Amino acid sequence: MEALEIELSIVMPCLNEAETLQVCIEKAKSFLESSQIRGEIVISDNGSTDGSQDIALENGARVVHAPEKGYGAALLTGIQSAEGKYVIMGDADDSYDFLGLMPYVVKLREGYDLVMGNRFKGGIKKGAMPFIHKYLGNPVLSFIGRLFFKIPIRDFHCGLRGFKKQSFIKMDLHTTGMEFASEMIVKAALNKMKISEVPTVLSPDGRSRPPHLRTWRDGWRHLRFLLMFSPNWLFLYPGAVITILAAAFSFILVLKPVSLGGITFDIHTIIIMAFMLIIGIQLIFFHYFVKIYSVVKGLVPETKDFNKMFNYFNLERGLVLGLILTLLGIVQIAYNFYTWGTLGFGGLEPVIFVRRVLLAVVPLTLGLQTIMYSFMFSIIGIKRNK
Repeated sequence: MEALEIELSIVMPCLNEAETLQVCIEKAKSFLESSQIRGEIVISDNGSTDGSQDIALENGARVVHAPEKGYGAALLTGIQSAEGKYVIMGDADDSYDFLGLMPYVVKLREGYDLVMGNRFKGGIKKGAMPFIHKYLGNPVLSFIGRLFFKIPIRDFHCGLRGFKKQSFIKMDLHTTGMEFASEMIVKAALNKMKISEVPTVLSPDGRSRPPHLRTWRDGWRHLRFLLMFSPNWLFLYPGAVITILAAAFSFILVLKPVSLGGITFDIHTIIIMAFMLIIGIQLIFFHYFVKIYSVVKGLVPETKDFNKMFNYFNLERGLVLGLILTLLGIVQIAYNFYTWGTLGFGGLEPVIFVRRVLLAVVPLTLGLQTIMYSFMFSIIGIKRNK
């Protein structure tokens, strides 16, 4: 019963934060006391060797040990052990002011599932954020996140954020590195949770050592995660653009060569366009495979659009389409062979017969791919149907 009475858990990941941990805990304690909020302070230690664990215990915090290395791993352990109805997570480097958490609590009490800090609205003090993070990394990755997932968040990577404990459980987060920050926002959006932002001030951290963050490595991990969880932008849209352009150019060049500014596009361009068409179709199929796999594995929630996908495309329709394309290719191959025979199986005019060969090979390839992909589509979706 006592655990149920805790309203707020303040969770800090910790890896050798002896220089700043005490002041962070003291600020968090002062906030809970001045706001008359029943809460707790949880320090999730990630293998500190500088005595951070003793500092936390001496200052009244609860220490949990995260055995797996990584920012996300430490937070997962700390948040899972939190006993509060709400959780606010923040770095233990004194870059965020734990005295100013009330705006987060207000939003959480209003019913928001996730409350993000916005450092660009609250203010970034001189020396608090590297130039490349402030003007390139954060703005670009935040823009990509808004574009891919339609999330109205301006600062994807603010380390100070609050959420309902039950909402966090529903998010079912898995990443163990810095991309944990992006996964939380994406999963909240995919689960249709209520998200809000509050201005947050970022100050220079109080550590004498370099930060754990690695600009290019961790930036790539964030971008990689956003791409992997957005099959539309990773596969579907590029595949559709490539397919449309390749099909259009192929159709024009099959009829006759095209000259532009003294450059003639002929059979060599047709060959390239034929391969691009096949690649474009493959990317579109991969998009559906990734979507099905992600839902079946529980990485993303099932949606109405996902269910509609199975109404429009199934094994039988895929087989029919694949067989039609395959037969078209076989018929064209037979016609080419017959034409060759009428010429005594001798030498052929490349400019003419390359076009005819491609008219046979491309439909045949796409037809066989469609048949195989249709079976794969159905096999991956078996568990979903169950």
